[in-house]
Amino acid sequence: MKMLPKLEIACFNLESAIIAEQAGADRIELCRHYDLGGLTPSELDIAEATKKIKIPIFVMIRSKADSFVYSLNEIEQMKQSIAFCKKHAVAGFVFGALTKFGEVDVFACKELIDAANPLPVTFHRAIDECIEIEASIRTIITLGFKRILSSGKANSAIEGIHQLKSWQKKFGQQIIFLPGGSVRSSNIVQLMQNTACSEFHSAAVTNDSGNCDATEIKKIKQLILQHA
Repeated sequence: MKMLPKLEIACFNLESAIIAEQAGADRIELCRHYDLGGLTPSELDIAEATKKIKIPIFVMIRSKADSFVYSLNEIEQMKQSIAFCKKHAVAGFVFGALTKFGEVDVFACKELIDAANPLPVTFHRAIDECIEIEASIRTIITLGFKRILSSGKANSAIEGIHQLKSWQKKFGQQIIFLPGGSVRSSNIVQLMQNTACSEFHSAAVTNDSGNCDATEIKKIKQLILQHA
């Protein structure tokens, strides 16, 4: 039986997470600060979300917004966030770390993966800032990440569609590619048909509130069902 593509919704507060579940999301990426691209959510939101929501919750672990290069102290802070999340039975994590040379920071990633073990981990859009992209993908696979969230090294997934298609064809048997970056009902069919990816990531934000839009999520899900 063919598996339907899954829809992950980035939620920047507890209200959005509840909306996303009710609208039919398959998974939630819980974070905060939509304007900064997502940071680690508050402990209160993590605790409340895991009490109220039944679908899988992956938590963004990102301690700052200015770069993906982390100090030892920042890595320890992120490990503490992971430990808190595990106590509250989250389903997985989303993080990524780079060196100042635009390479995957193997040491930092290993530290965070070990802290997250045995839960699955997604390497987020830090991948789009890597210099040698395919070498970085191979490193991410070797490290044990289960997914890569990417816009195809472009401003949006639709702009990076050809790159995403190429990576999916080359590495899709080894890791799940999760197209993200302005994924909406207006382009989900094009992304599905052209990338052959099996999971998609959207914030489903359609106004200035920063909250996801239930109607938009339902539209995306409907189109996935129609065109799968």
